[in-house]
Amino acid sequence: MRTELTTLLENYERYIYGQRTNLKLLLSAVLAGGHVLIEGVPGTGKTQIVRTLAKLVGGDFNRIQFTPDLLPSDITGSMVYSMKDGNFQTLKGPIFTNVLLADEVNRTPAKTQAALLEAMEEKQVTIQGETYPLPEVFFVVATQNPIEYEGTYPLPEAQQDRFLFKLDIAFPELEEEKLAVKQALEHQPAQQEAEALLDVETFLEIRREIEQVTISDDVLHYTMELVRRTRESESIRFGASTRAAISIGKAARAWAYLADRSYVTPDDVKVVARPALRHRIQLAPHIELEGATVDQVIQELIGSVAVPR
Repeated sequence: MRTELTTLLENYERYIYGQRTNLKLLLSAVLAGGHVLIEGVPGTGKTQIVRTLAKLVGGDFNRIQFTPDLLPSDITGSMVYSMKDGNFQTLKGPIFTNVLLADEVNRTPAKTQAALLEAMEEKQVTIQGETYPLPEVFFVVATQNPIEYEGTYPLPEAQQDRFLFKLDIAFPELEEEKLAVKQALEHQPAQQEAEALLDVETFLEIRREIEQVTISDDVLHYTMELVRRTRESESIRFGASTRAAISIGKAARAWAYLADRSYVTPDDVKVVARPALRHRIQLAPHIELEGATVDQVIQELIGSVAVPR
């Protein structure tokens, strides 16, 4: 692994307390070229996590607060008539950036959600019939609030499938939370201290190196067996798609790269499987009534699949 990434992770953990695994998973996802859905209660630092990462990787950052009255053109841009020039000009929206934070994405109607998700999939935007490519380094981190569902528009399963990971942001441990509070009271905002440790060109080089990380046939078979088991389990109503297997493979490569290895192990697959699957499966009704969680079911499935030697 490049020394720049080692330094980046060390700095990231210094700015964001109590989220070590989630920070590494988020970095793995963006290095793999994927988008991330983050769920957590208000005040757990979701915006700061994304803003700090954008500064560390040296990319442009935009934030959109999703509301019920937000229009697709507020995201993608629009054509406006210039009285001075006597013609129409294209005003590009905030989606033209490297890192886009879609805050509370489930608080805007489906039409606006679709405009964002189309750009995520196609890496391009259409404004008044003309297509504009998005930057080569482009990823979306969308947030959701797991409480206060009144007035929200939950993302359909097919749209959630566009996200590589779904990360759950929990409250930090006591000592870590105390450090965060102390930092805020001493007027030392972490995101203002963060400095760029990469640039876009270096970021793209790292992505190309990650693509060279080897996944053996045995590990690939293990990944496929795990995904297919989600479709056969009686605990799951709807299993994971082929895109889920691709996502696990890409994320496992990035995780192995961050561990300074040139090959993927079954343990890498186990680590990334939970965030890659938790938003892609639906539990059977009787399992939900028993109080089981998606993570518990995924962990049971992982334990039921034989690990290649």
